[in-house]
Amino acid sequence: MDLNAIRKRLSQLQTTNNRTSSLWKPQPGKTQIRIVPYNLNKDNPFIELFFHYNLNNRSYLSPISFGRPDPIEEFAQKLRGSGNKEDYQLARKLEAKMRTFAPVIVRGEESQGVKFWGFGKTVYQELLSVIADPDYGDITDPVNGRDVVVEFISAEETGASYPTTKIRVKPNQTPISDEPEILEKVKDQQDITEIYQELSYDDLSGVLNEWLNPSDDDTEGEESTDTVTTSELESSKVKDTSEAFDELFNS
Repeated sequence: MDLNAIRKRLSQLQTTNNRTSSLWKPQPGKTQIRIVPYNLNKDNPFIELFFHYNLNNRSYLSPISFGRPDPIEEFAQKLRGSGNKEDYQLARKLEAKMRTFAPVIVRGEESQGVKFWGFGKTVYQELLSVIADPDYGDITDPVNGRDVVVEFISAEETGASYPTTKIRVKPNQTPISDEPEILEKVKDQQDITEIYQELSYDDLSGVLNEWLNPSDDDTEGEESTDTVTTSELESSKVKDTSEAFDELFNS
């Protein structure tokens, strides 16, 4: 019995359970929420994080989120600067993409406390535009803020390849809550880095090396994702990028 493997798997399951209970994802239809101040940065409720998606069928938080070096990002930039079209395409797959999070309470589910809502660039820009409008002001204000209606439309409904999220800020100013126990729950927030944990530089180097050089065990039975396929990885181009990896990190 491999106790290290069991402990690792237990840690992964605990992290997954923590993430599931701490995040809010809109369901099809309309949901009313309230963006609340973030306890760790009360001047700004929005938390910009960068992720590497679909590497070895997982996503990884990039250290560039906190101004720290990231070997995967460094390698992507090296590829981008080569001037080669295939390198450029590979770099785009590897580069970290931003996702913004905000602490929210869901109306009707206030007793569950604060959760983090993650959204893309379009929703983020729209929220910032509303806050920048003096007619709206700080929609997160505990007393004079405003709720937000989030409408989630599935890809099946839109006929597109991806779902759509629309937001509408309510015109009325309302307090977060009049109930002391709810207000206490709003104050009791997690640090988002407890949900998305940052790997060390060496660990991320290992993730990249594994992605560039997958073993037979890693590739058997994997579901297809928006990454380079196994056949592409076996091409001479990946041989070149593997050599570039060795040059960058092992020289």
